[in-house]
Amino acid sequence: MARPLALVRRYPLVCATVLVGLLGLVLALVGAADVVRWLFSGFGLAAALIASVGMLRQLFRGSFGVDLLAIIAIVATVLVGEYVATLLIVLMLAGGEALEDFAAGRAARELDALLKRAPQIAHRLDAASKEAIDVPATEVRVGDLLLVRPAEVVPVDGKLRSDSAVFDESSLTGESLPVERTAGEGVLSGSINGQLAATIVATATAANSQYQHIIALVEEASQSKAPVVRLADRYAVPFTAGALALAGLAWMLSNDPVRFAEVLVVATPCPLLLAAPVAFMGGMSRAARNGIIVKGAGVLEALSRAQTVVFDKTGTLTYGTPTITEMRPEAGFSADELLTLAASAEQYSSHVLAASVIAAAHERGLELHTADSASEAATFGVEARFGAGVVRIGKLSFINEGTADATATHLVGGELAMYIAVDDRFAGSIVASDRVRENARQTVVDLARLGVRENLMLTGDARGTAQHVASKAGIVHVRADCLPSDKVDAVRALTRRPVIMVGDGVNDAPVLAVADVGIAMGAKGSTAASESADVVILLDDISRTVRAVRIGKDTVQVALQSIWLGIILSVVLMVVAAFGLIPATAGAISQEIVDLVTIVNALRAIGGRRDIAAARVASVASGGSEKADRPVHPVIDRPV
Repeated sequence: MARPLALVRRYPLVCATVLVGLLGLVLALVGAADVVRWLFSGFGLAAALIASVGMLRQLFRGSFGVDLLAIIAIVATVLVGEYVATLLIVLMLAGGEALEDFAAGRAARELDALLKRAPQIAHRLDAASKEAIDVPATEVRVGDLLLVRPAEVVPVDGKLRSDSAVFDESSLTGESLPVERTAGEGVLSGSINGQLAATIVATATAANSQYQHIIALVEEASQSKAPVVRLADRYAVPFTAGALALAGLAWMLSNDPVRFAEVLVVATPCPLLLAAPVAFMGGMSRAARNGIIVKGAGVLEALSRAQTVVFDKTGTLTYGTPTITEMRPEAGFSADELLTLAASAEQYSSHVLAASVIAAAHERGLELHTADSASEAATFGVEARFGAGVVRIGKLSFINEGTADATATHLVGGELAMYIAVDDRFAGSIVASDRVRENARQTVVDLARLGVRENLMLTGDARGTAQHVASKAGIVHVRADCLPSDKVDAVRALTRRPVIMVGDGVNDAPVLAVADVGIAMGAKGSTAASESADVVILLDDISRTVRAVRIGKDTVQVALQSIWLGIILSVVLMVVAAFGLIPATAGAISQEIVDLVTIVNALRAIGGRRDIAAARVASVASGGSEKADRPVHPVIDRPV
């Protein structure tokens, strides 16, 4: 009972029209045809009056009311006695909004799923009894130990305490395969636990967790009107003028006022109103399913026309986390010995390079030593004592404080070095670099194929490093040594627009905001970057930039196709009606069919088949197996 009442409250005019139609049918069966005529005509005029009020409000807001044709058609059918057509036109007008609402609801279900699955309850483990106590997710504090039962939604961001666990992150990242996490790795709120219970340590409150941040982005993404939708509104003026002219001409040549009503019945511009909004909602839904949050329908339109792309370097074209590329031991030390000593000392450092050195040692299966004591000179290096020996690792200047024979090693663009000394004897150096993403060059090529042919890299790094990364990524233009304000000025000066800016850090937030389309690599990026951007990519995958542009182009193409499909079908029906071949009642039914055809066509923007086909192509290209797109969780960087 609650559902029918909700429908009545949501669509009162639709329900009233259906009830009036049923009542008229009953009256017609008992022979009260005159009563039916007055009932339908009076109801139609009342509906026309309501629509006129709405149209006048639109006019006061500076928007032409496209319901004018429907209002004139209602009045005309009443005057010529086509009262059944009157009721059908009212149903068409009232049903248009309901159809749009239904279509938009279907198109947005991937976005709505995020909101519906917001975690409400957390199971906090009592420190003493180890019993799970249910508390509201909003009461979880950083450091709380939480139990996540099988198939439950993770309530807040945290680090895994269990040895390992499997999570479904598809609603957050678009990755369809389960993701395995091990102890100490980050777990995103909103992901779904697998078949075994897991324990996590909360690293953020519910309000500051990834899930709530995505929900805020989704809510912002649901309300906008793209330029192409406003363009559809502007079609109403010539469409209305043409329809009235054709209806008047048909009346004049036939000398039959019924012909005027018949033409206007099939000229109701519902397809014009429905096509673009439904298509853009479908495009936003498709983007969300692909791990891309688009903050507005207008963003899709700008993506479809983009001509220039600007990239940040660190964390965007590169991975943003240095990896060990080479060990350069001095005489008396092997590469494994050098790495073992370095990693043993780096266990006591908080520097981002420490994690890289330790990870490299673990990959080689090296056993690390426990220090008797250790101290860190922030940003310079670490000194650790192992029994009678002392290991120092860090900058060359830090090593040279007690080691006279340490010398700088040769580096190329994008590389950096850590120097190691053992008991004041220079032991060698370890080279690390922030690797360029494997798909960076292909991303630039694919964007050019989609029409985004101009490219530029903006970075605060030195020119040598910038040029090295740019050459590997296929970037033509480079500006190095940039402050955030320099990046803003550079983007504003670009002439081939719209401009896409892709970045991930706090320093990218201003330039993301001033670009025509700012794209934040949200999986690794800062909250500031994500909030300033128009598009947030939830995966650590720069190639999703290409997918965002392709979705924008597909969406605009479907929207325009649907608009013109509705216009052409309506014009064909108007011409046929002008010759008196479509009675008013049949014309009203035909126009309803045109509405449905237009909406179904616009729903193609959801793009399920397109994505499946793209996935198959990618699978074949990769030898039948696709790599999982897993978000990489960053460590806070600081200067070496």
